[in-house]
Amino acid sequence: MTTTLSREPTQFQEDIIATSTGKEMDTPANESGVSQGGNPGAQEFPLGSILTITLGHAANDIYMSFLPALLPLFIANLGLSHTRAGLLSLLRQTPALLQPAIGHLADRFNLRRLVILAPTITAVMTSLLGLAPSYTVLALLLVVAGISSMAFHAVVPAMAGELSGASNIGRGMGLWIFGGELGFTLGPVLIVSVVDKFGLRATPWLVGIGMLGSLLLFFRLGDTRQRATQSAQSLPWRQALKQMRHILLPLLGLVVTRSFAMSAMASYLPTYLSEAGASFWIAGASLTVYQGAAACGVLVGGSLSDRVGRRAVMLGSMLLTPLFLFAFLALDGAAQLLTLLAIGFVVVTYDPVAMAAIQESSAHNRALASSVYLSLAFLIRSLAVVAVGALGDWRGLQWAFTISTCIFLLGTPLVFLLPASRSTGDTGP
Repeated sequence: MTTTLSREPTQFQEDIIATSTGKEMDTPANESGVSQGGNPGAQEFPLGSILTITLGHAANDIYMSFLPALLPLFIANLGLSHTRAGLLSLLRQTPALLQPAIGHLADRFNLRRLVILAPTITAVMTSLLGLAPSYTVLALLLVVAGISSMAFHAVVPAMAGELSGASNIGRGMGLWIFGGELGFTLGPVLIVSVVDKFGLRATPWLVGIGMLGSLLLFFRLGDTRQRATQSAQSLPWRQALKQMRHILLPLLGLVVTRSFAMSAMASYLPTYLSEAGASFWIAGASLTVYQGAAACGVLVGGSLSDRVGRRAVMLGSMLLTPLFLFAFLALDGAAQLLTLLAIGFVVVTYDPVAMAAIQESSAHNRALASSVYLSLAFLIRSLAVVAVGALGDWRGLQWAFTISTCIFLLGTPLVFLLPASRSTGDTGP
């Protein structure tokens, strides 16, 4: 035993210990908020612990948003086609193929050190992008950053879901994804502001945010040896995959149909606006507008789905997003900005709902379930980025965005194949 084990546990530690042993969490009212439904036996929401995870997620993902904002410069400086630019996003996401393996390990072993180090490694790799002398070096930096980010995303969503409890899992997933959206909101405007003022070679100055995120996780995680998952009850991976098949297949169908439009907006929005005549700063800041609206959308979507049902929120996202996308392509100026806000808000209300649904389907293998879903989703979206780039090279980005929006609509019927939510009044098979 080391002397550090005698330290008082943080609230984060206490919450993990409570959930992993099946005990009810004794969280102070001023931190956890109002208990659900006024039921005195209901598990209160551990807001402080979830916010720690949220901030760690933001510190990691702020760097993953640098690439789309910098693509117009890389395209110009290195003479890249839209397809080769899209391949950079694919390379960044390729490590997601390893995510289920890491998630399966997280259901059985303590991967706390991996969680703590990930924001720093991601920060170092992506902060060096501005110094990359060639396409090959860019690709290598993005692959290493992708491995680090993949490991973080394989472990932490399960911790957030387990800590939130069954009655608040939508809210917990909403806050978890809010951290990522916050990072993607701040990242583009941060990187374009630094590059616009000091040039590409100034990007290493931004490494400190990731280090601060790692320090926060280190002090909040403390020396706990507990995990957010219940390894004693976790199923063998083949049995767990079979158990989640009924929900995983329709969700992946939705990922495929949604990915083209989402990839178009997340990866090519600054390039689209730059080619339409916007300045580098305006084009990059547009991504902040989009992601800022998305950050609000995930908070609303997750909590709302705990009350009105998973499928109701998903259906709303699937129907409203294409309408706003078509309006965005048809408008310009202030009206286009308003539609951008609407798209960002509506499109991602789906994301925390999907994460809550997949974790509900595999309560004892949360890390494996979320990792399988996220890894396949990341890979599909990365392939969609390349496809959208190829369409843009062939017929222009305006045409590529239009086709992507039409594909989005095709996924709407798949919502009705999802099982009813356990905690709401969803009806159906």
